[in-house]
Order: sequence, then C-alpha cells, then structure tokens
Amino acid sequence: MSEDVERPSELERWDGMYREGSLPWNTGKPSTELVQLIESGEVRPGQALELGCGVGTNAIYLAERGFDVVAVDLSPTAIAAARRRAEQSKRSIDFRVADLTRDPDLGGPYDFLFDRGVYHVIRKIDLEGYLRALANVSRPGTLYLSLSGNAREETEIGPPRVSEEEIYAELGPLFEILRLSEFRFDESVQVDVRFLGWFALLRHL
Repeated sequence: MSEDVERPSELERWDGMYREGSLPWNTGKPSTELVQLIESGEVRPGQALELGCGVGTNAIYLAERGFDVVAVDLSPTAIAAARRRAEQSKRSIDFRVADLTRDPDLGGPYDFLFDRGVYHVIRKIDLEGYLRALANVSRPGTLYLSLSGNAREETEIGPPRVSEEEIYAELGPLFEILRLSEFRFDESVQVDVRFLGWFALLRHL
C-alpha cells in the first residue's frame, strides 16, 4: 500500500480518537517534566513550538510562562478544542493543523521545542520526515524536550516504546543529548497507570 493511501488513515485514526474522547494520554494538566524544566530556569521564555499539542494543555502552560507559542497537531478536532481552551484562558497561541511528515511550513527557527509522545509514534511512520521537520524548525542552540515511552517497560499496554540506543541513533545526528533519564508519565484522566518513559533534553548542534 502506498504512503498516500496510508497517510489519511493515520489522520482518521487520530482525529477519530479525539472526536470519540478516547484519549488515554490526556492528563488534564501540564506535563510534570515540562513544568519542572521550565520552573528550574534551564529553559527561559522565548519562541516555542509544541509538536503534537493535542487539546493545548502544555501550550497554554508555556504561554502562561511567557513563551510565544506555536502549537501543531495532526487532528483538526484536537486543534479546535485547543483554540477554545486558549480563548477561555485568554492566551494568544498560534494553533495549526499540520502533518509533521509532509514538510509543513511551521515558521521558526524556535528557541525551544517540546513533544510529549510524538517522537515515539511518528518514528514508526516516517522518521526521516520527522527529522526534516525538526531540522527546519531549529537552529544551533535550540533546546528540545522529548518525552517518549521506554522500552524497558515490561507491561504490554501503554505508549509506544523506544530504547536508549534508538534515541541516540535517531536523534543524535541532529542534536546533542544533554540529559537522558527515566521517569514515569503522569496518570491520565482515563488510565490510572504511570508508564515508564524517557526524558530526553537535547540541543541542536
């Protein structure tokens, strides 16, 4: 089956989950790891891009902390919900529908990139396309926080998983890996399990 046939099914799958409210990753609050990083002062306010923003929880948090935020997601339903939430919070955020594997024009380069659960999904669909997108939105010195599922997790349920070796092999050519450590994802609204993850803080070479 060609990529052109498969790609719409990815859109339908993700948008369908948002339409149905089947969101096992949605915690209803900013990611603890993102909050800790920002509150530490290690990443200072600037131009930020969230990759795979869902309903906008983390993007709104970044805007509240003084970042100028662009946030993208494949799902139009998710972006519509994110725009409503941002309007309610009185935060100005540029939300966009975008397929990160199709070389979208996302502006930039940005000072800070963030993804919670995008890399570990998209790497199985089109890793090269995703790496092109990362290269296009970053510059030397850009910081990137990626939160992904951990291949050391023994349970069969939970997010897609990636190994430490795969992170170095796939992201290492473009980014210096400043910190790679294990953590547990926050419990979601629908799933009361904290799955094992990788906290990867990277800097564009």
